Amino acid sequence: MASAQFTISGKVTNQSGEALAGATVTLVNPLVNTQTDVNGNYQLTNLPAATYIIKASYIGYQVTSTSIRLAGNQVVNVSLTNAMFSAEEVTVTATRAGKNSPTAFANLNKKDLEKNNFGQDLPFLLTQTPSVVVTSDAGAGVGYTGIRIRGSDATRVNVTINGIPYNDSESQGSYFVDLPDIASSINNIQIQRGVGTSTNGAGAFGGSINIQTTTRRDTGYADINNSAGSFGTVKNTINLGTGLMGGHFSVDGRLSRIRSDGYIDHASSQLKSFFVSGAYYGKNSTLRANIFSGYERTNQAWNGIPDYIIGDNNIPNHRTYNDLGTLPDGSYYKDQVDDYLQNHYQLLYDQKLSDKVSFSGALHYTKGKGYYEEYKTNAAVAEYGLTPVTIGGTTITNTDLARRRWLDNDFYGVTYALKYLPTSALNFTLGGAYNQYTGAHFGNIIYTKQSAGIGPNYEYYRDDAKKNDFNIFARGEYKLGDVTLFADMQYRRIYYSFLGFDRNLKNVQQNATLNFFNPKAGITYEIDEHNNVYASFAVGNHEPNRDDYTNSTPDSRPKPENLKDFEAGYRISNNIFKGGINGFYMLYKNQLILTGSLNDVGAQIRNNVDNSYRAGVEVDGKVRITKAISWGATATLSTNKIKNYSQFLNNYDDGTQAEIFLKKTTIAFSPSFTASSEISITPIKGGEIAFIDRYVSSQYLDNTMNTNPAAFPVAAGNRFVTNRQLDSYLVTDIRLRYNFSVRSVKNIGVGLLLNNIFNQQYEANGATYPDIEGGRVVNYNYYFPQAGRNFLASVSLSF
Repeated sequence: MASAQFTISGKVTNQSGEALAGATVTLVNPLVNTQTDVNGNYQLTNLPAATYIIKASYIGYQVTSTSIRLAGNQVVNVSLTNAMFSAEEVTVTATRAGKNSPTAFANLNKKDLEKNNFGQDLPFLLTQTPSVVVTSDAGAGVGYTGIRIRGSDATRVNVTINGIPYNDSESQGSYFVDLPDIASSINNIQIQRGVGTSTNGAGAFGGSINIQTTTRRDTGYADINNSAGSFGTVKNTINLGTGLMGGHFSVDGRLSRIRSDGYIDHASSQLKSFFVSGAYYGKNSTLRANIFSGYERTNQAWNGIPDYIIGDNNIPNHRTYNDLGTLPDGSYYKDQVDDYLQNHYQLLYDQKLSDKVSFSGALHYTKGKGYYEEYKTNAAVAEYGLTPVTIGGTTITNTDLARRRWLDNDFYGVTYALKYLPTSALNFTLGGAYNQYTGAHFGNIIYTKQSAGIGPNYEYYRDDAKKNDFNIFARGEYKLGDVTLFADMQYRRIYYSFLGFDRNLKNVQQNATLNFFNPKAGITYEIDEHNNVYASFAVGNHEPNRDDYTNSTPDSRPKPENLKDFEAGYRISNNIFKGGINGFYMLYKNQLILTGSLNDVGAQIRNNVDNSYRAGVEVDGKVRITKAISWGATATLSTNKIKNYSQFLNNYDDGTQAEIFLKKTTIAFSPSFTASSEISITPIKGGEIAFIDRYVSSQYLDNTMNTNPAAFPVAAGNRFVTNRQLDSYLVTDIRLRYNFSVRSVKNIGVGLLLNNIFNQQYEANGATYPDIEGGRVVNYNYYFPQAGRNFLASVSLSF
């Protein structure tokens, strides 16, 4: 008679009773591995009666071992204790806020990202966090996208990947289109609002996004995910991993492809990426090598759509019109594209030196190269450094041509952090980075309708730049009873070499050196283990960007920006409700803003405004209403003002500039109210229905609040209107998901994302170029319409 077979089952939780999904449960003899499900449950079946040792492990927690004598089906629940040292957490925690940090932040784990990842760009997966507004050039979230936090654009939002800066060193923006489907390789994200903690890279003015990529998974896996939907959107992703081999090694990989025609005409995207990570785990150390790459080829849609087109319902494609690349005969230039490849190499090392000291360090290198190509009709050859030529008696001064503007850049450096915990009540972190950037900017003419004396790939400009960025910071936390004191100091030094105008208006290589000191201090009072209140003060400094330097002389060059950030709030976290309220006051000195004025080289660049501020209240929370229903919501109410502001309009009637002076005005692209809501219902095991809402109040396209000088009346109709703003919008989505398993497949997931179900017609971004013509103000407004009702469906398989 066969021996009886039994089952060991149970649940793995942390000390707070929260389920740990993806924890590894191992039988030591014989060696059998399994992982907990989304509810922290596990099951080991077909076991004969015997004595077993069960080990449970999870990143960030101490391994727990339990010995049992199995003589029948048995339930073994395991509670894991936080580890003093977690090798793969050291790198990112050096620049992260903890649960008692006196700053505003939100954490998203892998599960949060996976449920929304249907192929849209990363910013669209962050829309349910406080004070975030996103937009898409192509209108459907694939291709070029933008993000603002508290009204601050991406150039003021610091992004790091495993503690390594991602923002472009010169423009300071973050282009997630260059890393398609990076969300499928992310383990967790922290979004900080305001100055936050010290970080590497450009100073955080609006906020920071701290990304940690794939970490250890102890069992092997293979995941296949496919999505498809409106506008010809298709995403294919394969994830593979070996699990822990020989107790020391693991290899993980991902391959992705995304294609979309876009909602906007001629706004298609062809995106490819891969991610490979190999790690060695020692007793007290981890060495991980990451190689990941992204390639994007997107048709240009970055100019927006003129307001008079959008407002004319008689035009069939009035909301999707895009004339970039349209030739004189009405055909379309198919290579009106942005084409860019970016490769990343990271070597991450974490070491526990003693029970009190740990170290993390990283070497990194990023290589980017690409261009944007455009067709120019009737271009003046003199503007390309050429002398008009005479052919057959005809002097060619203008010709149709196609040009490519290239960026070939290298970014490399080192980051480090040393953590010292002398007692349970005191800890210190010493960290920093040294990074170097070189960028070659150059342009080629690749085609001319008439020869005009231009040879193949004629180079008509070149501009080489170099930027060194060094920072060092020290942070300490001291716990005194229920009170924790925080102090954080950072020194940052920047050297930038660029081609720009000197005082004699000659274009020569120049350089600038900046030194910043960014102190921070705060206090947190723990009311009990579930509630705390906090307050903090932080200083941030931010350098001008590439255009600020290259389009000015030393006499007109703008100053760096300075921010003093005051934050105070209350947080609560228990099994039923988690949330908080945060108040902020961000006082800017010399904030850089486009005012329309011209500098001494005739360029319209950003100018410093002496006094401006953002003040508001943020609320976020998630409540578990019943076992099957939960509701999460955020809301931000703010006022965003500039004091004593001057806007300048070009007067084309007499060649002068007209000034508009406002004693107090609202900062552009700063809605006074934003909110989000997500109601999640689990009607059956493995199933979910989520109702998702986002609201953004009206916002201005410039800093005048639509004010025009009284001396220049505005005519009605078409362009001649006073409106220079984005209207408010409320968008509702529905997300459906169902997960189940069969014998040979660990998980089968099907999903459906119904976007903008009420078909709201709205614009999330825009631009305005007002001037004076014929004694009146003329507004040239351009908007970026977002897609109406659309859908994305997905099927995933996990083995």
